[in-house]
Amino acid sequence: MSQNEIEESLNLLQKNWDIDPVLKRFMLGKITDISDYPIKVKDVIFHIPYLNLEKKYILWKCFWPDCHNCCDRQGRLPLTSDDLITIGKGLKYQKTSEFIKNETLTVTYQEQGPSGQSTTMTTINLKRKTDETLEDDGTHISCRFLDEKGGCSMHPDRPGVCYLYPFSTWLENERGLARVHATYQFTGDCPGFYLSENLVDMKEEFQEYSKIIYQYNMSSNRTNRENFGSVSFS
Repeated sequence: MSQNEIEESLNLLQKNWDIDPVLKRFMLGKITDISDYPIKVKDVIFHIPYLNLEKKYILWKCFWPDCHNCCDRQGRLPLTSDDLITIGKGLKYQKTSEFIKNETLTVTYQEQGPSGQSTTMTTINLKRKTDETLEDDGTHISCRFLDEKGGCSMHPDRPGVCYLYPFSTWLENERGLARVHATYQFTGDCPGFYLSENLVDMKEEFQEYSKIIYQYNMSSNRTNRENFGSVSFS
């Protein structure tokens, strides 16, 4: 996302939520004295930003059901091979191929990797609105499965990427073994970020999301290698 898009999202967010001015400056790229603090929780390494001048970590918690911005301003819903089967059955499709034909779009886009490198991704995305087109990809759209109470009408069979938010994840090869990494997505849409001097404040979230993130990566066949991306139908 561009800085202009993030700023627009933050301005909208501030209409309903108080945003720490330090966090706002960070998300807008105005704070550069930052360290990457890795913390291993079970099978996942979380990369947590540490603001050196403030001497504080950026941590996160979810404000649902008071907030459902991640559903109301959804940018993209890439599906894993498991998602294709589970969601297809939930929508009463007998064949996964018919679900893919009617309810998804296959798109290719550029994604920023953890080190700032540009990565080409090709994914099968769930349509966020019934008449979504390729031109809508990456834009903010309220998900059609968001109900009047702010809940997901597909829950618990919603896409794995929805469980992940606000984390972005990737795999690295360590001596022949897959190591799962995770960091935050700073889109300007989530009010759940806060500053803390202690990582213990996020202990429960680390434990919960370590399992979610690991399972998602093991079920997803996409890769973040340069110029390569795929989703398997098998």
